[in-house]
Amino acid sequence: MKEIGPQAIIESAADAGKRGIRNGDPVRVFNSRGEMLIRAHITERIMPGVADIPEGAWLELDENGIDRGGCANVLTLDRPSPAGAYPYNTCWVEIEKA
Repeated sequence: MKEIGPQAIIESAADAGKRGIRNGDPVRVFNSRGEMLIRAHITERIMPGVADIPEGAWLELDENGIDRGGCANVLTLDRPSPAGAYPYNTCWVEIEKA
């Protein structure tokens, strides 16, 4: 799959502009659960304040424990909320130019 299209985080042009991120730049995506280095795909087709990491990438941890494969699971929690719903499709992250 990497040959067809490398894993990327999809971010709005408005958000990327505030961070000085351009299409194709490597970015650090992180929260309290983990972090990854991934390429940015900048578009007007996603709402500001929202980012998307498509599922399906394999975990590739480097020597510092940073995922370089684009596996969104390093950023999510895999236990149910108090109401019983699984929140692993949504989480808060910060994105910065790597």
